[in-house]
Amino acid sequence: MDVEAFTEFKKKIVRNVKQVVVGKDEIIKLVTIAFICGGHILLEDIPGVGKTMLVKAFAKSIGGEYKRIQFTPDLLPSDLTGINYYNQKSQDFEFRQGPLFANLILADEINRATPRTQSSLLEAMEEKQITVDGVTRKLTEPFMVLATQNPIESFGTFPLPEAQLDRFFMRISMGYPERQEEIDIILRPEGSSILQKLRCVIGKEEMEYVVGNYTSVRASEDVMGYLMDIIEATRKNERIQLGISPRGSIALFRAAQARAAINGRDYLIPEDIKQMARYVLNHRLFTKGGTRSRNIYEPVELLLNTVRTPVEDF
Repeated sequence: MDVEAFTEFKKKIVRNVKQVVVGKDEIIKLVTIAFICGGHILLEDIPGVGKTMLVKAFAKSIGGEYKRIQFTPDLLPSDLTGINYYNQKSQDFEFRQGPLFANLILADEINRATPRTQSSLLEAMEEKQITVDGVTRKLTEPFMVLATQNPIESFGTFPLPEAQLDRFFMRISMGYPERQEEIDIILRPEGSSILQKLRCVIGKEEMEYVVGNYTSVRASEDVMGYLMDIIEATRKNERIQLGISPRGSIALFRAAQARAAINGRDYLIPEDIKQMARYVLNHRLFTKGGTRSRNIYEPVELLLNTVRTPVEDF
C-alpha cells in the first residue's frame, strides 16, 4: 500500500478547494474521507456558511459532474430519478434521466421534501442505482450525495426517518468561520469567479487507487477492541434509546481506515476511531425523551468520555 498516494490525494484536494473555501481544512478532509469510502454526507447548518461552494469546489477538484437539487414539498420522486415519456418522433417510450445521474449531488434542504420523495433517495444512496417502471439503471460512478438541512427551522419540514439518516456516512456541521477568516471572506473577490477558474487536480487512476486500496489499512486487536467498546457503550447507555447498528460499526471502521491513510499511515491508532466517531455516529444515536443539543457532536463526545482509550506504542 502506497500511503504517499493518499497523502498527495488529500493535499491536492485541500489546496484546490481552499482557493474558494476559507479556513475549513478539517471539513474538506472529512468530505475527502467520505468520498474515498463511497459514503454520503448530511451537512446540518444554517444558511450562508459556504455549503454549496464547498460541494461545487470539491466536484471541480475531482473532475466530477455536479447537480444541485432544491428540495421542496411539491418535489416528486420522478423529479429525481427521471421518467419514461412518449417520443412522438420515434413513436416509442424513452427514458429521460433525472438529476441523480451525476457524480456529486447537492440535495439542498432535504428535509423540506415529503417522506415519499426522501425515500426515493434510499436505493440510489445504498445501491448506487435507481429503478423506474421496473427497469433498474446503474448510476454514474463515483456517486456521492451531500444533503443539507437547517437545524433551527422546523416549519414546513419533514424530519428524516431513522432509515434515511442511517444511509448517511457522516453528519457534519461547518459552523461559523473564525474572526480573521470572516474578514478574509469579506475582503476577497467574488467566490463564484474563483470557482470558475478551478481545475480538476485528480486523475482517474489516482482516484481509483485510493478508493480501491484504503481498506488495506490494518488494525490491531486493541484498536478493534476500542471500536467495539464504543459501539457496545451506545447499546448499554440508559440515556440512548437506539444504539449503533452493525452498519454504523462498519462505517466507523472504514472512516478510520481512510483517515489513517490520508495521514500517511497503513495502520490504525485509537485517535482515528475517536476522531471519526464524532462524525460517523452522531446522527445514528437517538436519546430518550427526544432532547436535542445545539452541538450535534455533544452526545457522542459525552459517550467517548466513558470509554477507556487503549494506550500502547502503535
